[in-house]
This record gives sequence, structure tokens and C-alpha cells, in this order.
Amino acid sequence: MNYSGIKYSDMINGKGIRVSLFVSGCTHRCKGCFNKDTWEADYGKPFTQKEEDEIFLYFEKYGKTVRGLSLLGGDPTYHMNVEPLTELLQKFKKRFPDKDVWMWSGFTWEQLQEDPKRLALISLCDVLVDGRFVLEQKDLNQKWKGSRNQRVIDVQKSILDGKIVEYV
Repeated sequence: MNYSGIKYSDMINGKGIRVSLFVSGCTHRCKGCFNKDTWEADYGKPFTQKEEDEIFLYFEKYGKTVRGLSLLGGDPTYHMNVEPLTELLQKFKKRFPDKDVWMWSGFTWEQLQEDPKRLALISLCDVLVDGRFVLEQKDLNQKWKGSRNQRVIDVQKSILDGKIVEYV
């Protein structure tokens, strides 16, 4: 898996102060995408143990102020990213159980439910922003999403209730 960047002390991509990992690879190719470079899976640099260690060290050092980890792209649910991110989140949740995980995907909740590997990945998240960015529905007043068609979903409550529960 490749990544295009890691933002430390990010306050835009989710609630609170976060670490945001931007992965490469996306098949959606949304018109008006703000991060077109990340469409190609080989863009950026390989995500290695070094980057994982740096992220975990940051949480150990600044854990009292950092609320969680955000996964963006590209698309974290792009087929080549699913297994590496599942492994990363399993370790992250074990090591930092009090931290939340936010993820953005161009796939909808319903589409992600159809793939067992993607379902395993999103099950490790707390919040999912789902759906493609639609330029014609762009709305900068929306919190944590770029277009009105996208949803901000409370993953754990949605799994528990068996229906989509929007995050508030």
C-alpha cells in the first residue's frame, strides 16, 4: 500500500485533533476531486513499518490531546488498501482503545456491506463518511463531507442497530 501523506495535528478531517493518513488508490475518479494524484495506487511512497511506528509513537507522545486516526485518500477501501489497513487498525485499536477511527470511502455503506473484507475494515472504524463526491452536490457548509449525497455514519451504532445511524 502506498500513501501520499500523513498529517499530524489535523483538525479538519474528523472531530478533535487527529492524525490523518492519506492512502493511494481510488477507482471512483470523482469529477472535482481535491486529491486526484492519489487515484493511482503507486502514487506516493510505500507505507512501511517505519510510518506505522511513527504514527504509534505520536499517539504515545501526544495521546492526551490527540483524539484519533483518520483514513482518507484516494480511498482506504480500494481493494489493495483493505488488508494492510485492516492489520493497521487491529494493532491501533489494541494499542489505543480509547482513540477513535474515522474513514472516508467513495463506496456507500450498502456497497461496503457486500464485501466481507471491506466489512471487516469498516467494522474497526467509529465513523464512516460514505459515497462518492458529486461536484453538482458540492456544499462547503457540510461538516466532514464535500457533497450533500455523502453520509457521516456512526459505524458501531449502525452495526448494533442493523441500520444506518448518522453521526451527530
